[in-house]
Amino acid sequence: MIRARFLAVLTALVALSGCAGVGYGDIPHADYAAGPACANVSGSPASDNPFFLVTSRLPDCRSEPVKLLQHRGTGVRFARFGAPVEVANAKGKAERNVPTQFQERAAWWQALNNAAQAKNGRVLLYVHGFRESYLSNTESTVQIAKLTGFDGPIIQYSWPSQGALTKYAVDETNMYWDERNFRTFLTQLARDPAVKEIILVSHSMGARLVIPAVEYVDRTSTNADSSNISNIILAAPDVDREDFERDIAEEVLAARRVNNDRRITIYVSGSDKALALSRQVHGYPRLGSPYCFDQFEAKQLKAQGKPVRCYPSKSKYDVTPEKSGLTIIDTTDISSGPTGHTDYLRSAAVCADFAAVVGGNRDGAGGRVPGPLSHVFLIKPAPKGQEIDHKSVCKI
Repeated sequence: MIRARFLAVLTALVALSGCAGVGYGDIPHADYAAGPACANVSGSPASDNPFFLVTSRLPDCRSEPVKLLQHRGTGVRFARFGAPVEVANAKGKAERNVPTQFQERAAWWQALNNAAQAKNGRVLLYVHGFRESYLSNTESTVQIAKLTGFDGPIIQYSWPSQGALTKYAVDETNMYWDERNFRTFLTQLARDPAVKEIILVSHSMGARLVIPAVEYVDRTSTNADSSNISNIILAAPDVDREDFERDIAEEVLAARRVNNDRRITIYVSGSDKALALSRQVHGYPRLGSPYCFDQFEAKQLKAQGKPVRCYPSKSKYDVTPEKSGLTIIDTTDISSGPTGHTDYLRSAAVCADFAAVVGGNRDGAGGRVPGPLSHVFLIKPAPKGQEIDHKSVCKI
């Protein structure tokens, strides 16, 4: 009953989002970016800005510290950033801010090359999802770095999400607007000779930027295998499941690419309230949820005494690849948080599995049990009475 009421309220809010536009605001957008802090810096970034940033958000450089807004920017900007810190705002009150320093494009790419070469060419690229501000998705990026122990360059791609529950439709619009920007960036990254392996992580709606961009790189690559985009991780992907099953898996997981170590790991949860809402809005099941859209399949599973959960099938090949390209991790039984939408950063066992996958371990952290299909695995709860420190394990 509570879940039904929750979904009813959120559905009403999303329905209203169609008329709750972002609005231009009271300040000309050009004025936001006119400040000196928006000038590209060709020198070295501050020592406390170790991460790499690519963003299509509009920057506010009218005063220090720099902020990135929910509006669309003019083109893509490159920068370095550090972990959020407490700073005093114009009114003297403390607020969290992300230390950000813009860089000239060529200098940024050179710095990324140097960092990648120092770590055997391994790069992690993170693309956030719906309802994220620059601050919140930076917090997730920094957490991913701590959780996984990834010591190569980590890139955050920040698109103009509104950071608001009622702005789902605006986020969706901005995400599609940003497709060309992201695919252009990913193409250059994939063709960079210093980059030998790209670990590509996306959350929620971010998967809708990632998957078409990977397809584009695959189609246009001079290397038929697009070999350096190897480890793709989709956390709670807000993607049409049937579209993925019919077209995307077949293209992105072509046999020759799978044999060359391309793989996709998908974290799904039947307890994900955000994706349940997205299914209601879009009318069809989402890739990140094992919801059974086919009522007859659901009845059959129930009659067999099996959990009523449905998953995308593996690609069909004329010649079966030597390796497995698709792995689905069902976290339904250990979902954490108010919505169950970020298990990979909130639930200890999922955090451990995610960290292992980022590190290149196809089998995760050892907590998986076989699911109903050969490519599906479940993560079961800890034994009753065993206390789990989710914050410590997940580095929250």
